Amino acid sequence: MSDALVCPGCAGTGCPRCRWRGRRRAQLLLTVANRDTGAVASHRVTPADLDPRPDPAGGGVADLTPRVRDLATTVAAALDPDPLLVRLPPAWRPELPAADRHALAAEALAEAARRPWRLWLAGSALPSPVDPAARLAQLCGLADLLLLDLVVAVRRHDDRERWTVRYEVPGPPVPDGPVDGSPDLATALTRTDVRAALAGLTDRGLTAPARLLDPDLRLSGNVPETPPALRPFPPQTGPVGRIERRVLAQLVEPTDGTDRPGAQAVWRDGRWWCTGLRYAAHGSPGRSALSVGGRVRSPLHRVVEPPDPSRFGEPVPGRPCPDCRSESPTRVCRCLAGGRPADDRAGCGTGPADDCDRCGGTGRRRSALCCATCGGTRRLHRALLVTLTDLRHRVVHLAWRAGAPEVTRAVATAPGGRCVVQLPERYRLGAWARVFGVPPEDLAEADGGHAIPRELRDGYVTLPWSGADPVGEYVRQAGRGLPAGRLIVTAARPDVPPLAELARLVAGLDLALHVSLVDLRQYAGHPLGPDGRYWSVEVRMRDAPVHPDDLPTRPSLAAALDDCLTHLADDLVGLVPTDPDEPLPAPRSPAREPVADPVPTLLRLAAEHPGRAVTLRITRTGHTTHRHDNSSAASSPAD
Repeated sequence: MSDALVCPGCAGTGCPRCRWRGRRRAQLLLTVANRDTGAVASHRVTPADLDPRPDPAGGGVADLTPRVRDLATTVAAALDPDPLLVRLPPAWRPELPAADRHALAAEALAEAARRPWRLWLAGSALPSPVDPAARLAQLCGLADLLLLDLVVAVRRHDDRERWTVRYEVPGPPVPDGPVDGSPDLATALTRTDVRAALAGLTDRGLTAPARLLDPDLRLSGNVPETPPALRPFPPQTGPVGRIERRVLAQLVEPTDGTDRPGAQAVWRDGRWWCTGLRYAAHGSPGRSALSVGGRVRSPLHRVVEPPDPSRFGEPVPGRPCPDCRSESPTRVCRCLAGGRPADDRAGCGTGPADDCDRCGGTGRRRSALCCATCGGTRRLHRALLVTLTDLRHRVVHLAWRAGAPEVTRAVATAPGGRCVVQLPERYRLGAWARVFGVPPEDLAEADGGHAIPRELRDGYVTLPWSGADPVGEYVRQAGRGLPAGRLIVTAARPDVPPLAELARLVAGLDLALHVSLVDLRQYAGHPLGPDGRYWSVEVRMRDAPVHPDDLPTRPSLAAALDDCLTHLADDLVGLVPTDPDEPLPAPRSPAREPVADPVPTLLRLAAEHPGRAVTLRITRTGHTTHRHDNSSAASSPAD
């Protein structure tokens, strides 16, 4: 019996969910790797392997967590995985015929196999357990230093509460995207470190109002005037269970006892402010609802807004973006992919999905494309607050204001005769990196870890015309697409394993590791081009060729390793066979000896070919070097 079935999302016509094959694989690959020894064990789950039990909510549920633990025992890895559950459709019952139970199990497994390859990386010993109360205190303390809000939110989904913990700038709308999170607050805190809490900060605060801030303001202990029905917690962070109970209490409307879709606790000015969430009425002020195809999707909003932070100053001066035309640009939703007509409402599976989280059944969703002028903020700010932090206890706040008289130095002439000038050191983030004891190439945006461009590291700005305001142009270019006119930069070296350790692990997974390097140090004296060394580290299929167009872009090896490991789970989805009838590979490997450090070889090859990228391709059978010559790559055995 085949483990592939017709894709229910497109009825066999092809869509992104089934990778345009019309059929989906009902298999799941579980892999555990010991990063200390390189040992790898895998298990391929098929519908016949599921042993579901009845679910009180309807249907059945199969728990795959014990199989993950068994794999960890096989490779001597210490692992305490989160529950891995496969939920079967409501039609499943244990008394059904075997063929019907198998078909329903295949449908559930195909849905779980949107991410067909699940990989757990573990060491030989368990890391120290995370204390939720200590994690909460750490997040609250850093929120005060970074001048941000810490938001603890709960949302109802399928009669279950889902908890998230995140940083926000004050003032943006409540996120109303797909509901995801943890079953309780303690679990959410153990899963959310500082970097995870900062992830998505830009998207959440893109339309937040920009205000000047006073980082030197100390909390006086005076509580601002409290709105009705909103009461602050004491200044202490308080027990996690107490905060959880106070937030859950806001899930019920006190006037009529109806359920609310969510609730929040906001850490601001050294106190918790607790409020419920509800859907805005149609036509209410604020962010406009998406109205396409005759259906309006109402946005969420807080029942009561906490008082403005005491650190708030006057609004940041600026003007509306002259290039933003549409109030809410939309595009065809991907639930209509595969040629399904947008006007089909017959419910036969050829129209938009009524339960689609992106369009709500309208067939159209908000466009992800941002204005190139303002980056989606819809305003051009004349001031920028820059925050540098080591994500522990050291923070520096810089205020850059357009119109500030500064002595600049002309350093080059751009095409068209435009002058390139360099601003003083207070505008050069690379100079501030030395204050934190890290090289300039380790600076990165706090949200997403994107590298800081050379212009910001060295203070270069190209003037559009003679006599233009250099600081104003610098602020305009640096502040494009930032939340509330703020740029938060991390000055900390990523915590990543050595390249040799990752190479051994990839060899155990029977994949290929492509490590590329280009040496551009000869351009160090030219402000218009990149300089230094640029790296990339990518995991590919074992037989994947080296593409000469894949040029390295990360300014340090640590940043490239961090980028590779951050996206490894997503990259594995693209490494499985596309044919749903082809079984998933199940890599297995015993403990392996450490491989030789490939960094010295790469550094030598890149220095011998300045300005040209070189790639070291590492597999289980050996490694080869590749030199990128314009549109072709020459391959030769490594020395």
